[in-house]
Amino acid sequence: MQKRVMFGGIALAIFLPFLLIGGTAFQFFVSLLAMIAVGELIKMNGLAPNSIEGMLTMLASVVLTLPLENFLTFLPTDGNYTAYAIVVFLLLGSIVFNFGQYNYSDVVFPIASSFYIGIGFHNLILARMDGLNKVFFALLIVWATDIGAYLIGRQIGRRKLLPRVSPNKTIEGFIGGILSAVVVALIFLIFDKSLLAGYSLGMMLLLVVIFSIFSQFGDLVESAIKRHFGVKDSGKIIPGHGGILDRFDGMIFVFPIMHFFGLF
Repeated sequence: MQKRVMFGGIALAIFLPFLLIGGTAFQFFVSLLAMIAVGELIKMNGLAPNSIEGMLTMLASVVLTLPLENFLTFLPTDGNYTAYAIVVFLLLGSIVFNFGQYNYSDVVFPIASSFYIGIGFHNLILARMDGLNKVFFALLIVWATDIGAYLIGRQIGRRKLLPRVSPNKTIEGFIGGILSAVVVALIFLIFDKSLLAGYSLGMMLLLVVIFSIFSQFGDLVESAIKRHFGVKDSGKIIPGHGGILDRFDGMIFVFPIMHFFGLF
């Protein structure tokens, strides 16, 4: 726990200045995180990040993450999606040049991985472009969910949630995570009513329940992926915590659903 807290603090100390600065620095930093995360994911499936397919996969995650039209003004408003499609076409081309060794089923994994990571981090950037408070709101929901689920599950957890996927998670912890997120969100909304975005307080708290569920679902999705490949952590970049994907699995799911409901 001491190691976990220490290196968690170091990781936060690196992330926060970029978040506070925002702008181009934050966008490229998040793109780097996306590239590392997708590298962790494809390595689980035996694809080397420094292979042609691996580099194309990381490139795909970056072009989907970045709002490219802000940098390349000739691009249409959905420029990053168009650029992403082109990189995906190049990835699909690898089944032609490696015919017999690399097939369609093989290339689907890196494509899905780049989309999974890229769309989550892209929405993190969109939230920051709309306002710092939107990002803090999402982060607090995810963190409150994680801490609440862990503490309450450890104290009173009896019934397993999905033991085949994550043996330590309990139904009590799942509910505790949601309640913790609601309490933290309520306190946040009392001080910053601009986050209501036209919703009533009651409706927003109902949305927080949905966000908390999505956060835990994101965690479970990554747990299922790791269990399938027989690995404990997605990577080792943060001692005591694992990889980038281990730290952002819940957020990857929360930011797109917040965007869906018009919070940014």
